[in-house]
Amino acid sequence: MKVQRVVLNSRPGKNGEPVPENFRLEEISLVPDLSDGDVLVRTLYLSVDPYMRCRMNEDTGTDYLTPWQLSECVDGGGVGIVETSRCSTYITGDVVTSFNWPWQTHAVMKGSGLQKVDPQMVDGHLSHFLGAVGITGLTALLGVREKGHVTKGTNQTMVVSGAAGACGSLAGQIGRLDGCARVVGICGTDEKCKALVEDLGFSVSINYRREDVSARLKESCPDGIDVYFDNVGGAVSDAVMEQMNNGGSVILCGQISQYNKDVPYPPPLSEKMQEVLRNKNITRERFMVLSYMSKAEAALFELSQWIKSAQIKVLETVVNGIENMGAAFCSMMKGGNIGKQIVKVSE
Repeated sequence: MKVQRVVLNSRPGKNGEPVPENFRLEEISLVPDLSDGDVLVRTLYLSVDPYMRCRMNEDTGTDYLTPWQLSECVDGGGVGIVETSRCSTYITGDVVTSFNWPWQTHAVMKGSGLQKVDPQMVDGHLSHFLGAVGITGLTALLGVREKGHVTKGTNQTMVVSGAAGACGSLAGQIGRLDGCARVVGICGTDEKCKALVEDLGFSVSINYRREDVSARLKESCPDGIDVYFDNVGGAVSDAVMEQMNNGGSVILCGQISQYNKDVPYPPPLSEKMQEVLRNKNITRERFMVLSYMSKAEAALFELSQWIKSAQIKVLETVVNGIENMGAAFCSMMKGGNIGKQIVKVSE
C-alpha cells in the first residue's frame, strides 16, 4: 500500500526559527506484513507541540527527549484506528493513541507501544485525546495541583502566560474551578484575548504585544499574584514574577520564548530575578508531567467529566492533510493557533 509520511529534511540553524522546509513529504510503499504483536493503524489526528522544537536539534537539551534524525520519519502524539491486528490486546476498529506516533498516513506499530482509548470519554471528539484528555490536559491539571498550591476560599490570583495555547487555556480554567478568585491570561493577539474572557471564563486578558504587561498586571491583580503558570519564560515571565506575593508558586511548564535559542532548559534566570524569588520565598520548580503518571488515570477521568459537563471548554485549531504538518508546526511556534494545534490526517 502507498502511504505518505513526513521526514526531517533539515535542522533549523542555531538559534533558528523552524520553517516548513525543515520537513519533507514522501510517498513510500508499506507492506503490511505483521509480526506477532503488531498492528496496522490508520492515522486520524496528529499533534504538533512546542517541545518538538527541541527534537529538531541534534541535542535536545533534555534527557527525556530523543532528537529526530535527518531523513527519518518524524513522530509525536497521534491517535488512530486499528485496521489489522496480530496483537491479542487490540481488534480491528479499536481507537488507539501513542506519544511516538509516526507522521504517516498508515503505519505498522507494536501493540505494546499503543494505548487503547474509549471514544465516549471525549464524546467522539477523538482529537481531544491529543489535548484536553491527553498529555496536555494532564500537564495543565497536574501542574496546577502538584505545584500551584491553590486553596479554595483564600482569594488567590493566578496568572497564565501562553494562555490561549493548548496547555494555558486549560490551566486557567482549572485554576478557576479549583478555587482561584481571579485568573489573568497573557497572550499575543486581541482575538485570543477575547476568547480567554468570553469563551473560557478568564477574569482579564492582557495582549503582551500591544500592552504594557507590568502596568496591566498592577491594574488587574490589585492583591498581587499568588500562582503563575508559566508557558513562555523571558521578559513576560519576569514581569509577572516581580509582582508575585510572598510564598507564591511558579509552575514552570514551558519556555516557548526561548526554544529557538541555544540555551539549556530551563533557561537560567537573571541575577535580579533570582533575588526577587529568594527575597519573596517564591517556589519555581520545573514541572515534568511524566513524573506523575501514577495519577494520570484519575486526572483524565476528571478532565473528561469537566468537558462533558461543559465546565471546561476546549479550543482547537485544526489543519487538514499530512502535507501541512510542517506548516502547522511552524504556525503554532509563532502563536498562530488558539488552543491545541491539531492536524487531521483522515476521517
